[in-house]
Amino acid sequence: MLLIKTTDGDFKKKFEKLLTRGAMDMDQVSGIVGEILKEIREEGDTALLRHIEKFDRWKPENATALTIDPAEMKRAYDALDRELRDALHLAYDRIEAYHEKQMPRSWIDFDEAGNTLGQKVTPVDRAGLYIPGGKAAYPSSLLMNAIPAIVAGVGEIVVATPTPDGEINHLVLAAAHLCGIEKMFRMGGASAVAAMAYGTETVPKVDVITGPGNIFVATAKKLVYGEVNIDMIAGPSEIGILADGTAIPEYLAIDLLSQAEHDEMASSILITPEAELAETVREVLYLELGKLEREMIARKSIEERGAIIVTETMEEAIELMNRIAPEHLEVMTANPFELLPKIRHAGAIFMGHFTPEPIGDYIAGPNHTLPTGGTARFYSPLNVENFLKKSSIIAMSETGIGAIGEACALLARTEGLTAHERSVRIRLE
Repeated sequence: MLLIKTTDGDFKKKFEKLLTRGAMDMDQVSGIVGEILKEIREEGDTALLRHIEKFDRWKPENATALTIDPAEMKRAYDALDRELRDALHLAYDRIEAYHEKQMPRSWIDFDEAGNTLGQKVTPVDRAGLYIPGGKAAYPSSLLMNAIPAIVAGVGEIVVATPTPDGEINHLVLAAAHLCGIEKMFRMGGASAVAAMAYGTETVPKVDVITGPGNIFVATAKKLVYGEVNIDMIAGPSEIGILADGTAIPEYLAIDLLSQAEHDEMASSILITPEAELAETVREVLYLELGKLEREMIARKSIEERGAIIVTETMEEAIELMNRIAPEHLEVMTANPFELLPKIRHAGAIFMGHFTPEPIGDYIAGPNHTLPTGGTARFYSPLNVENFLKKSSIIAMSETGIGAIGEACALLARTEGLTAHERSVRIRLE
């Protein structure tokens, strides 16, 4: 694992390389993805079935075979052992409670002239959720994507989950039952994104698509944006940690590995002004690495994209972390809330020694669908507003337009829009 100091002569070059950690070469797959989108748009179910046979390696008898019966979801839920079922319910309740606090309000405001201005908040009619499937178990992703849509009041939720080699994930099915999902389809990759974006004979067209996926899914979401809304373009998972001398090396090491085990492309970065702590964490990390079930994945991630940076001050550490803008940021210091005002860019911030990042992945309550690759500079976590839209409300009285109409007509005339000017003046006359 790379260990560097800000005083090193080549530090700037090495740090700039870390900033490119989330780069995805979408150009290499955009042609393939573009052709997939075109085929789905033009051929509908016919292309979808052909793609599933090719990419997911199983052959549906017909388009009806893509639909997952809600009764199958219920059977998967009923088959859960009680402890796991209780854990899913606890996660559901906490995620729901958190997202309910995010709901914006509609409002109407009247002034003395009798004018009315306001905002109407309305959910989208239909949302599409992309949830990874197959051997990987991501019921948490379904909860994190479905619950904000449910809280927002979305009329219909459509779920796409791939079933490579025909294998369906029963934990995802159980979570779907818990969320009350009624439309769920066995489809994945760019084809699933296209099917939800354009609609087919079997899959309904949606208004917004959310959820994680590989580079083909991310590229497809980017290309269909405008036809539908999307949450974000997410890349490999990542964690940044700020630590002072009060941090416990074992905590720091295993938390860095908690992201490294996700993906060989994941990145784990610790920044601290404590040189001795940095050395200790690096030693402990390699001891812990050998205990992981996904050791080879984590080892490649740590070796190729992991880093420990030693700064001269905590202020310097914070500024470097703001430039990284990590998906997950842990603040392992004596008084983490003192640093919070200085942190400008991070997807989710975990405060203190007893707040590991995995608690946010599953059960804390805030959403775990977060901006990656530095996009926390301008993206927010998935939230209720991803499934809402706002309409402005304007109602002018005769007195009200009389008070501001001349100014409006002048601005319209200045822009050379005669009909705009006349539209106002005809009411003033």
